[in-house]
Amino acid sequence: MTTYTPMIQQYLQIKQAHEEAFLFFRLGDFYELFFDDAIRASSILEITLTSREAAKGKERIPMCGVPYHSATNYIETLVQKGYKVAICEQVEDPKEVKGLVKREVVKIVTPGTLTEGKTVDATSHHFIGAIHFEGEASYLAYVDLATGIAKCEVVHGTMEDVLHVADALQIRELVLAEQDDAFEKYAKDRHFLISFPTMDGEVKPSLVEALPKTAVEAATLIWRYLQETQKTSLDHIQPFEWIERAETLTIDANSMRNLELVRSIRNNSKEGTLYELLDVTTTAMGARKLKMWLHEPLANERLINERLDRVDALIEAYFTRDALKKELKSVYDLERLAGRIAMGSASGRDLAQLRDSLQHVPAITQLLRETEVPALTLLAEQLNPCVPLRTLLEEAIAQTPPISVKEEGTIRDGYDEQLDRLRDASRNGKTWLQQLEREEREKTGIKNLKIGYNRIFGYFIEVTRANATLMDEARYERKQTLANTERFITEELKEKEALILNAEEQSLELEYTLFTKVRSDSQAHIQEVQQLAHHLSELDVLVAFADLAERYHYVRPTFHEGRALTITNGRHPVVEQMMDAQLYVPNDCELTESSNMLLITGPNMSGKSTYMRQVALTIVMAQIGSYVPCDRAHLPITDQIFTRIGAADDLASGQSTFMMEMMESQYAITHASPRSLLLFDEIGRGTSTYDGMSLAQAMMEYIHDEIGANTLFSTHYHELTSLEQNLDQLRNVHVQATEQDGDVVFLHKVAPGAADRSYGIHVAKLAKLPESILTRAGELLTQFESETQSFEKISGEQQVEEVIQEQPAQLSFFEEVNKKEPDIQTTHPVEEEIQQLDLLNMTPLEALQQLAEWQKKWR
Repeated sequence: MTTYTPMIQQYLQIKQAHEEAFLFFRLGDFYELFFDDAIRASSILEITLTSREAAKGKERIPMCGVPYHSATNYIETLVQKGYKVAICEQVEDPKEVKGLVKREVVKIVTPGTLTEGKTVDATSHHFIGAIHFEGEASYLAYVDLATGIAKCEVVHGTMEDVLHVADALQIRELVLAEQDDAFEKYAKDRHFLISFPTMDGEVKPSLVEALPKTAVEAATLIWRYLQETQKTSLDHIQPFEWIERAETLTIDANSMRNLELVRSIRNNSKEGTLYELLDVTTTAMGARKLKMWLHEPLANERLINERLDRVDALIEAYFTRDALKKELKSVYDLERLAGRIAMGSASGRDLAQLRDSLQHVPAITQLLRETEVPALTLLAEQLNPCVPLRTLLEEAIAQTPPISVKEEGTIRDGYDEQLDRLRDASRNGKTWLQQLEREEREKTGIKNLKIGYNRIFGYFIEVTRANATLMDEARYERKQTLANTERFITEELKEKEALILNAEEQSLELEYTLFTKVRSDSQAHIQEVQQLAHHLSELDVLVAFADLAERYHYVRPTFHEGRALTITNGRHPVVEQMMDAQLYVPNDCELTESSNMLLITGPNMSGKSTYMRQVALTIVMAQIGSYVPCDRAHLPITDQIFTRIGAADDLASGQSTFMMEMMESQYAITHASPRSLLLFDEIGRGTSTYDGMSLAQAMMEYIHDEIGANTLFSTHYHELTSLEQNLDQLRNVHVQATEQDGDVVFLHKVAPGAADRSYGIHVAKLAKLPESILTRAGELLTQFESETQSFEKISGEQQVEEVIQEQPAQLSFFEEVNKKEPDIQTTHPVEEEIQQLDLLNMTPLEALQQLAEWQKKWR
């Protein structure tokens, strides 16, 4: 059996307790990794794999290492790839220990607890979650370790449902009490890291006062795990907020992605998202607040109107708003600063930033009070200036301290008398020696007397041997005799020598002690700072909303208790800014209590998806307390938004576009309520025409009969437009387009009725497909249309039913619902369109275009 060296034995013992993590083992100025850790880390980090002797005469063991001063980047790389890293430090001073220095793991960095680094976005919350299962309910607690934000909610349903919520919050690490093979496999397939706490302990009662008893278990789980991994104070963790879903607008992860609220579908960045448009905040904590509001819009009319009242007041108070922005620009990230102070990682620069931020609070408070508007003066009263903390930091911390707390200059001159003396000795030692040299020359009369220094003898007074007899032996003590000179020392020089030689070291030690005391004393004020941060970040977002409303001519939405929805001249807020505002075509959307389903037809690229999205984004903006892009918005309070827009494969989990479409549709339909908004775009396009048409119709019938939610449903299946005759709540609308000189012209205007055709070949022409393909496609289209001419007088629904009867039996995705027998269409399509025409609401150009289309049909 191999007997390893004491150091390797120490390593193995510590590694055994942290088998799931890479162990960064501190040796001098390096963190070293050994055995399998070294082999894997060298490959992942692209660093050199070496070896070292671990036992005399035995085979060498693998080894690699990184400098401690640049270890943060390497640790971050491993954690971002889903690994854990245990940081093992020397906990004894090697100068004071004989033999092996004691080492301990001082922190474990995991994907859910990474708080600093180049890839850590300070404008986003970085949550770690814990789940407690209680029957069919899953209690999800989640914490942002950097800011101390803590929340908890209950999710009813399957394990897929709770992971939908976790995914929407961008949680990547979940803590469980015990192993659950089925859940773990499902979660890992969706890229969640699963962890388990190994230590016992109860969460502080003050942190869970707002939680129901069954939710405390989830909070306790995450508290234990954070204590186990961080091994430091967690005093900045705020009381868990209980999320009442009845008070919030729920948007699942798929819908957030489809609507591009905070992440773009194209590259997963914020580019082109609603968040990017709205984020004209001044502070990082304001940006985080905005993103959290987009995750959890309100569903409480009173709370929404409280925000809107403040936005309204800020719009009116232009000069105050401009002054507030200038003050907020000087406010640093108070939440993250409080977190660093609590965990003992704050630097002198962090404390200086906190001090500088607090110095701007009185001015912000005064500006709000001067408006004399209750909505803003109430906010002014909530801003705690934290005077005792600000005073402490003003007195103790230097104006511009260094980054490292081990460097000189963190504590302000004049704060500590002893530190001032040491600094004076260190800074002015040479000046004092020069003065002493002049004084000694005057006393002895020796003009070539000088004061020197070497490492062995320290400071000395040196004279030539010829002048040595002039030195008073009662005052000067002989220290060294050389060939031509004599060296002496005095009691005064001895005292100064000790002071000068030790001043810098003693100064740094005392300064660090004073700094840690100031940092420790600051911990008593963390909750005050966090409350201040909460109110300032909210003010920051509301100021941004006021700026946007004024800049883009947004209007204040109004709300009512019913389901009707009226948006007049609505615009897509993001698309509008990507193009010339003069060219953007606004559109109305009208859903009533008796007609709250729209079936939208029209050609590709005409704007169907944009129209659907802008309705959803208007609701989201309204319910986070923002003004909205339209001329008028009278809205219901929406409880959930579900969207199925766009096509995407999930290749990692082996899901096709059509399967993803069906899974997202199933999730929406099984979770929607009458107060929800459903957006479905081109359902059924991933399968055969008749399969897709059947599924689309069955879904619309189910939503109409069983759910009753506000619904926008776009399709290219023109046969489905006949459903307007059978579903009382459904109306046909279409996005207008016309043909000019053989090319399609998109009008981007939503009008009543169904589209006459899809213009698919015209769109292909715009895409510059070869002319031979376009010509052949036109010939085939004419052929297909002539072959189906005999079916033109049969309703789309009946035609689908007859075709389905000829198909082999298929498994039904939906329960059967009672269907009304459709009436047989006996009139010419043009005659029917004339009867439905709304002449009073048509422009002359639209009337001429309609006439041209009828002329083509008659010919």
